Amino acid sequence: MNQRPSNAFIGASWVALLAGAVSYNVGLWNAEMLLNEKGYYFTVLMFGLFSAVSLQKAVRDQLEGIPVTNIYYGISWFCAALSILLLIIGLWNADLERSEKGFYGMSFTLSLFAAVAVQKNIRDSQSAKKETEKPGELFQPE
Repeated sequence: MNQRPSNAFIGASWVALLAGAVSYNVGLWNAEMLLNEKGYYFTVLMFGLFSAVSLQKAVRDQLEGIPVTNIYYGISWFCAALSILLLIIGLWNADLERSEKGFYGMSFTLSLFAAVAVQKNIRDSQSAKKETEKPGELFQPE
């Protein structure tokens, strides 16, 4: 039996996602770096968000017995790890203050965690909704 997440947790997840992604992007907007560097960090964030959600879906599908190919499962893990590695390499080689590097690392981490939480909440809400619906509500015979 799946229980619907609380409204407080759903709200907190969305606030965390917005706080992480918006602060990361505001930091990029105000940063004194070349446009190609800003593009790199923005792309790493988008890649990280997508790979985190994709990985969460693959793991959840496997736990629920929904078939997931080994190649997709492996690629999901690889992409999630690669996005983190790309951020680390970029920050390691960046000409930024350590406080700026920490800011980008923390807002990136918050964004990835929150994206997983939001996706989990959506999936849990859909599962709970399916369980509460009566079988006759979905298909009406003609």
